[in-house]
Amino acid sequence: MRRCIARSPAARAAFAAHGRYSPSSSPSPFASIIPRRPLTRSFTATSQCRQNAFYSQLEDPASSAILSSTKAPVQTPQTLTEKIVQRYSVGLAPGKKVKAGDYVTLSPHRCMTHDNSWPVALKFMSIGASKIHDNRQIVMTLDHDVQNKSDANLKKYQQIENFAKKHGVDFYPAGRGIGHQIMVEEGYAWPGTVTVASDSHSNMYGGVGCLGTPMVRTDAASIWATGKTWWQIPPVAKVTFTGILPPGVTGKDVIVALCGLFNNDDVLNHAIEFTGSKETMSSIPVDDRLTIANMTTEWGALSGLFPIDSVLERWLRAKASESAVLGDGVSLNQFVHTRIDDLMQNKLTADPGATYAKSLYLNLSTLSPFVAGPNSVKVATPLRDLEAKSIKLNKAYLVSCTNSRSSDIAAAARVFREAAANGIEPKIAPGVHFYIAAASLTEQKVAEEAGDWQILLDAGAQPLPSGCGPCIGLGTGLLEPGEVGISASNRNFKGRMGSTEAKAYLASPEVVAASALQGKIAGPGWYQKPEGVEKVIIGEGNGNLEQDKAISIEDALEKIIAQADSLISGAEQDGSGGKAEESTDGEETLTDILPGFPEKVEGEIVFCDADNINTDGIYPGKYTYQDNVSVEKMAEVCMENYDKGFQGITHAGDILVSGFNFGCGSSREQAATAILAKKIPLVVAGSFGNIFSRNSINNALMGVEVPKLVQRLRETFRAAGEEEMVLTRRTGWRFLWDVRRSKVTVTEGEGGQTWSQKVGELPPNVQEIIARGGLEKWVKHQISLA
Repeated sequence: MRRCIARSPAARAAFAAHGRYSPSSSPSPFASIIPRRPLTRSFTATSQCRQNAFYSQLEDPASSAILSSTKAPVQTPQTLTEKIVQRYSVGLAPGKKVKAGDYVTLSPHRCMTHDNSWPVALKFMSIGASKIHDNRQIVMTLDHDVQNKSDANLKKYQQIENFAKKHGVDFYPAGRGIGHQIMVEEGYAWPGTVTVASDSHSNMYGGVGCLGTPMVRTDAASIWATGKTWWQIPPVAKVTFTGILPPGVTGKDVIVALCGLFNNDDVLNHAIEFTGSKETMSSIPVDDRLTIANMTTEWGALSGLFPIDSVLERWLRAKASESAVLGDGVSLNQFVHTRIDDLMQNKLTADPGATYAKSLYLNLSTLSPFVAGPNSVKVATPLRDLEAKSIKLNKAYLVSCTNSRSSDIAAAARVFREAAANGIEPKIAPGVHFYIAAASLTEQKVAEEAGDWQILLDAGAQPLPSGCGPCIGLGTGLLEPGEVGISASNRNFKGRMGSTEAKAYLASPEVVAASALQGKIAGPGWYQKPEGVEKVIIGEGNGNLEQDKAISIEDALEKIIAQADSLISGAEQDGSGGKAEESTDGEETLTDILPGFPEKVEGEIVFCDADNINTDGIYPGKYTYQDNVSVEKMAEVCMENYDKGFQGITHAGDILVSGFNFGCGSSREQAATAILAKKIPLVVAGSFGNIFSRNSINNALMGVEVPKLVQRLRETFRAAGEEEMVLTRRTGWRFLWDVRRSKVTVTEGEGGQTWSQKVGELPPNVQEIIARGGLEKWVKHQISLA
């Protein structure tokens, strides 16, 4: 096959933030995040060059037109995600309509940082910045380690507060609430805007029609300094809800079911748009939407967007009326009826005919209460099945930004009220500890005024400050070895909420409360099963058989037309109307290598045989907000929540290979830097979580996706018939990445077979970021050249 030699123009959007981009300038250093295996296709000598640095471009050739085109723009229908991104993209060519796969320079409406604000400030100052570009764009909240009263943590908190005051930034102190809840309740996350945060649960803003997506610390520093950063618009998935939520089924059950039933990375690194009929969407109140959007992070998505509809409008109107009466600070200026009038009169909706990468559906009427776990959101079990097992509990948690709003607290309190009404002592079961923390002080005050907070305290619940606490494994009440816990939070990864030897389940607030009451996983008995429902109905498409059939026919016709167009185009470019020429094996693309950058990376493969190894597994949460952790300590604790034996098995220079969706979970940059601290230069996986990919390049860790290697390792070592799963093993295999030739070569042990495979290009611009030690140092260098 003939491959045209090309250097990716990808991400010329790159750091337009620094005013250095023009259509004719050299490619930006953001050209590739993780090299990926290219798809094959025949070309003539003059056919369009295939850009193989980006996954989206491999899947969709049209996405190689990045930011601008010399041709007249084609007016194509846009998804809601694309429309919102269009509004907040800067430097677009006149008439340019953005679409999934495009790289854009984003100027987000708001950017929130939390306990990581001081590390971001240090990055901000280290790149030579002295003034925040737009202080109205930035919000700082202290929420993660609020129970930590050590001198070091209090000093950091004071530094953040002083920095915020110096720059005139909106600041919320420890105990005021969890940052994501504050962003919503104070109106920063406004419908129809792009609002980001240096935290993986920024997806939550999608519950109010705001495109929320996570950024990492280096991106936040860029936004502080310039007001902008780069972003690639993800493929967009449409999730259609049909039916209505039955009594006793909540938004938590919806997202737990989605994570557990569509559990094959169906929406990995996608932007999700939720839709449904007016009747269906009316059965999902805003608080439930926030829960669903929040946990689209655990589902693997980069955003989870609900429509701007009548349900949202009623919620906004109520907030505006409340703010007008109470005059409660910031929200008084955010929630204004005239602003809501403008929003609804000019509301954004997806265009008919907009292109979605995939479509899934869930019939809400067939859903019952679900529980996730243990220790995985991809394991979802109907509550009734776990009730039958009588699983004893040690701890229960009503905490986090996911499910500790006043409506959640009211649901939990109702469990104990009904117990008292039925002659059951409304007390937590002996031997069970029940921890509660409101999502914000505002939500706690509402619960207190309703009497719900006191009901839980009287039942024996232990109150914690409004903050993240146990959800991220910080503070009081963590799970001890051998304990079982159930939580209304968002993550139950092994070791996240305490010991790696504990079991953690996730459920709705009422199931958590009922479990605390009974001392075992149990529900309150509120579920009313609709007649004739025997199983959850899910699938691909829109949930309407006739529509889905019509769409399938339409898609098939479009593919045939596209194939015909491709053949005609190839014939025209060939000039003779003949068949596109096949290349010979001897022809290959060569990548320019910067002076000093290694042409080859080689080492012995250490195999961590698991999919979905998350950032908690790579770098424990209890160290994430300790800013003085040494490089040696980072190396020591690297991967300990995945395998405590990892430390003694791996050596400097090893090549770490793992399964699929490596690095999913939170946005912590230490997941990349801890691997570097272990002196592992390269990570190979079947696929990577998007935020880990971003962090890797930003912090100078190389990564490459080779699904075949994962398959071969599993075929070889799992076939050995070992009784126990080996979490980390030295394989004796050798891995060689020839960067110049964009090719990897694997030698399967002494005397074993050797095979090679092409992978995505690592262009010189990305090499430069890595060579300089990461994005922060690259930006600093660019500023020094100005």
